[in-house]
Parts: sequence; C-alpha cells; structure tokens
Amino acid sequence: MTYFFYKPNDAWSADFIPFYERGRYHLFYLLDWRDRAGHGEGTPWYQLSTNDLVHFDEHGCMLSRGAELEQDLYVFTGSVIRAQGQYHIFYTGHNPYLREQGKPAQAVMHAVSHDLLTWQKLPEDTFFAPQDQYEPHDWRDPFVFWNDEAQEYWMLLAARLKHGPSRQRGCTALCASQDLKQWEVRDPLWAPGLYFTHECPDLFRIGDWWYLIFSEFSDATLTRYRMSRSLTGPWLAPTDDAFDGRAFYAAKTASNGQRRLLFGWNPTREGETDQGRWQWGGNLVVHEIVQLADGTLAIQAPPEVAAQFSAVLDLSIQPEIGDWQIEPGTLAVKAPDCFAWCRLGTMTETCRLNATFTPSAETAAYGLTLRADQELDHYYQVRLEPRRQRLVFDLWPRPGDQPMILERPCILQAGQPVHLQVFADGTVFEIYVNGTVALSTRGYDHSAGDWGVFVSQGKAVISNLQAAGLCA
Repeated sequence: MTYFFYKPNDAWSADFIPFYERGRYHLFYLLDWRDRAGHGEGTPWYQLSTNDLVHFDEHGCMLSRGAELEQDLYVFTGSVIRAQGQYHIFYTGHNPYLREQGKPAQAVMHAVSHDLLTWQKLPEDTFFAPQDQYEPHDWRDPFVFWNDEAQEYWMLLAARLKHGPSRQRGCTALCASQDLKQWEVRDPLWAPGLYFTHECPDLFRIGDWWYLIFSEFSDATLTRYRMSRSLTGPWLAPTDDAFDGRAFYAAKTASNGQRRLLFGWNPTREGETDQGRWQWGGNLVVHEIVQLADGTLAIQAPPEVAAQFSAVLDLSIQPEIGDWQIEPGTLAVKAPDCFAWCRLGTMTETCRLNATFTPSAETAAYGLTLRADQELDHYYQVRLEPRRQRLVFDLWPRPGDQPMILERPCILQAGQPVHLQVFADGTVFEIYVNGTVALSTRGYDHSAGDWGVFVSQGKAVISNLQAAGLCA
C-alpha cells in the first residue's frame, strides 16, 4: 500500500533528522526493517528529500550500521549542520553488547560530507559521557548549532545525571567546541529533575523567545517544549507543553527562514490491532509550528498537505438519531438530554474531513464519527468535551474496561465556533482543532464504514462540512 504519510517500502521509519537547504527539506531518518533474520541487527540512517512535504525523493542509506562489536551497531539520532565548508552529522553510536565488556553503550560520533549524499565516518572524533557526572549508557541524540552570542558551537544531548532519584535524573547536557572535533563537557543546559530522559533535544528561536524541544522518555511518551528569553533560562513550561499526544514522538524541527516545521512519527501498534502495544517507528507526520501572541506555540496542518486533498466528495446526509434540521450548507440539532447522530456518507480510506461546530454553552460533547457501521455498533469517534476542555479519540466497542484511546487538552470557549479537521490514510489518523491543537493516532480494527457528526446533551449548528480525497 502507498501511504500518504511517508514510510519506506517493506520497513518503518523512526526518528527524523530534518535539514533545510536551498528550497528542500532533507529528512534523514532511522530505518527499521523489524526483520533481524532477513536484514540483520542494527539501525542505519536513510535519507529522503522534499520541496512540498508531499512528494519525496529517496536517496538510500547515508550512514550504515557498524559491526556487532563496533560502537555504532545502531546508528541512532543526531543532527545535521553545514559548517567549515562541509556538512556534518553528529549521531549516536549505540551498541548494547558493549555493556558486557564494561564499556559505555552510547557515544557521540561524527561524519562529514561535501554533497549530503556520501558520508565519511570519523571514528577518531568519538567521545563518551564523563562518568563522574553522567551515567555512561545514556549519552545520545546530539543537536549541534552555532551559538552566535558565545561565538562557539554548542551541542545538546539527552543524558542522565549520576545522582538523584533514578527516574528523575534526565537532563539536557551541554558541550561546546570551536572546531567541531574537540568538545568540552559543561554543566547541563537544563536539569529539572522531572523525567527519566529528555530524548531528541532541539533548539530554535522565534522573535524574543528561545524554545527547547525534547521527547519525554517515560510512560507518557510525549514531545514537549520549554520557552525562555535567554539560553541561560529559566526554561518555562506553558500550560500545555506538548505538541501532540502519545502517538507522535521524537519530533525535531527545521525552518526555511519563514516558517518552522515539526517532523515526527506516528507509531504502529503490535499485531496491527487497536489493542496492541505502541511500537517504535511508523509513518512520517509533519506539523507546522505557529507562535501565538503570548509566545506559546500551536500546531496546524501544513497548508500544502491539506491542499493535496482537493477532490471534493459528495455528501449523503442521513439523519439517524435525533431531530436534525437540514439547510443549505448547515446542519442543526437540539439534543438537550440525549445523543444525536447524522450520517454523511462513505468514508474513503484516504481522505480529509472538515466540519465547523458552533455549540451551545451547555453542550456536553460533539464531534465526528469515523468508519461507522450501519447500526453504530462499531466506529471511531473524535470527541470534543467543553466541560473537560479536551479532545478525545475513542472507539467502540472497547475491549473490557479499556478507557478512551487518546486525549489532548483543548481550549473550547462557550458559543465559539470550533473547526475540526481529520486526515486519514490507511491506519493513520491526524486530527487538528482550530489550527492550534493536534492529535495523532492509529485505527486498525475498523477499516471501512461511514462518517458523520454527533452532538451529545446540547445543541449545535454544524457548517463547512466537507469530505475530500487526494487530487489526481
């Protein structure tokens, strides 16, 4: 199957390392075959590039895996920078077998190129965590940039301090260099004592604010951010400090100088079922970052992605439950103490769905049903709950007492219109609310059915209803 949200053929993509130059986004990524018997152990870096976030050129393997006892059996996450007349990759060399020899499992490693396509590893530049301050096996995901204020290169790393409660030692380590070869390890940039590890650090500036991105390696598994007026901190947490939910991870950013995009992945589920455990790796997902007036960040769908869904599909409006009023361009329903649902037609496998809801102040919930059967006994649900100020992705039936699948905080003001946008491609769902909140998820168990709108315990007017497929 060809996925609109990129994945390599016969394999899966994990952490994306974006680099922008001359109108193209070069997306280096970790490739996982999930087939040790057929492809061997370890993870290489591959590359694809795009100028429109829709059409991709594949460039093959950039950094190959090392041998079983070499440091970079697994070529894990890092960063790409152009400096000193060439391109540099700083990456993580990971090898769990080295622990058995009393050696660190992880190290920072270096490779160079003159064309972004052919890379030479420089093993002599490898360096490890100082073991008097940091744990030896967590020294990864180097993010390198030129600090113009300090007039030196800085490297941020996912690391763990040597002391403190075991699940709260995570920090963003800091190293500095003048030549990109010799690195001085300094005190951490940020060591809040909050998380096990801050994976995949990223840093950028918009206006007066610096933004530090990291992925929380814990049961929450979220990509979060902090903001500061200075690189020395304090690093402040906004009310909602996550970009997405559980099914979007290891995200890093790139900018063309006018906009900033966030590249992460939507994970698969074990056994290809909605009850399966989330897995490492999946499909590429690109969000666009928008800075709000107070400096906090919001997420929207990149316009060029939305524009690809321009083949408008006919609606087949069929009120199923409740008293619906149908007018040109709008639906309205009053359901003060009950549930109302209106079927809108067949949901194609790859599509974009749009709807704008204007609910009354007392409305308990409203949203979209996806891939619903005729009896409404099997379906997915994108639900907005004003009383709890949240967005929920749910399913029915639920196995046992399993709660809703995923949720995100979402500001829903009484009486104000709420624009809901859903992208679906195979098992991938990407949900956006008001161009500010995103929620990624998967749907395996219901592969076909109808879509529709619902309102629970209240009333609402629904407009801008549209289903669209990919343009030819």
